[in-house]
Amino acid sequence: MKKIVIIPDSFKGTISSQEAGRIIEEEAKKRWPDVETVRMEIADGGEGSVDAFLSVLDGEKKQVKVRGPYGEQVESFYGKIKETAVIEMAAAAGLPLAGEHLNAGEATTYGVGELILDALQGGVKKIILGLGGSATNEGGAGALAALGVKFLNERGEEFIPVGNTLHCIKKIDLSELDQRIKETEILVMCDVSTVLCGANGATAIFGPQKGVEPEEVSRLDYGLRHLAEKIYEVTGKEILQLEGGGAAGGMGAGIAAILGGKLMSGIDVMLDTITFEEVLKDTSMVITGEGKIDGQSSYGKVISGVAKRAKKYQVPVIALAGAVTEDADLLYEMGVSAMFGINRRALSFEELKATTKMDLRKTAESIFRLMDLSSKV
Repeated sequence: MKKIVIIPDSFKGTISSQEAGRIIEEEAKKRWPDVETVRMEIADGGEGSVDAFLSVLDGEKKQVKVRGPYGEQVESFYGKIKETAVIEMAAAAGLPLAGEHLNAGEATTYGVGELILDALQGGVKKIILGLGGSATNEGGAGALAALGVKFLNERGEEFIPVGNTLHCIKKIDLSELDQRIKETEILVMCDVSTVLCGANGATAIFGPQKGVEPEEVSRLDYGLRHLAEKIYEVTGKEILQLEGGGAAGGMGAGIAAILGGKLMSGIDVMLDTITFEEVLKDTSMVITGEGKIDGQSSYGKVISGVAKRAKKYQVPVIALAGAVTEDADLLYEMGVSAMFGINRRALSFEELKATTKMDLRKTAESIFRLMDLSSKV
């Protein structure tokens, strides 16, 4: 064993990408003291994306006060790397900020727009915007309003739409949109291929985890459809079937249509930026992981993105997760060599959170022991 690349995502709700990587690295070094290890933080646009970029690239974390998901002032942040800003929309409109009383119909992305404004004022020429972990369902209307877009109702009055009031939009006025946007490249990191509306749309697929009740889905979905119609009237852009448009409660569609954002696989943006393939060229093995490996993991998530690139260089990939479901087998075709669930006992998620670090450590130890044994038989 010459070189191991360790590149896990966070195990959501339990341990960070950095913590997971450190534990795996420690166990590898115990088994093979002389092995070269390269530990990289990774994220696909959700929580931890800013820290992941800053762990690899030289930059700074900027602290900013902005509006939170329900209009309250919150302490937020973004990363600045030379003339590039890395922004997690979840840092201003994410589920953790929403707390226990989720209300996607009333949540806003206005604070995300304030983060973008602060970055523009700092002279950035490129923005990497991570969409993930949102508490919102308003198509990015709040962020657009913060950047100067005017939303007018039937009486010609300006207002800031939320999911519950998207249907009130009579007209969209782009005349006061911040002109610096035109000179700024915007890459949007999406970890989903969800479209804006319908059975596979933002509300139907992700609404429930944001507190949307079954009887609310059709109404909120209609609001996003209405927003799409009004955006078409002012831009001529059709966004209803835009892949990734449903990301972050439809924010992907709004940013793409009005700000010219380019929707990309979040993990691909990350791996390109950190030149992951250069690291792979002399690697013996890659170890990755995330909180849960399931059928969705094969669609633009960290594990599938890492595996596809490792496969090009015939580097084996081991994936670890809190749970591995039966529909995860497609990942084998993408380049994953083996998958392991780390949970050692049948306990509830709340109970398992307390033992995640030890469970990950013990699983990594067992894998490395087995690999060491196989080299001797």
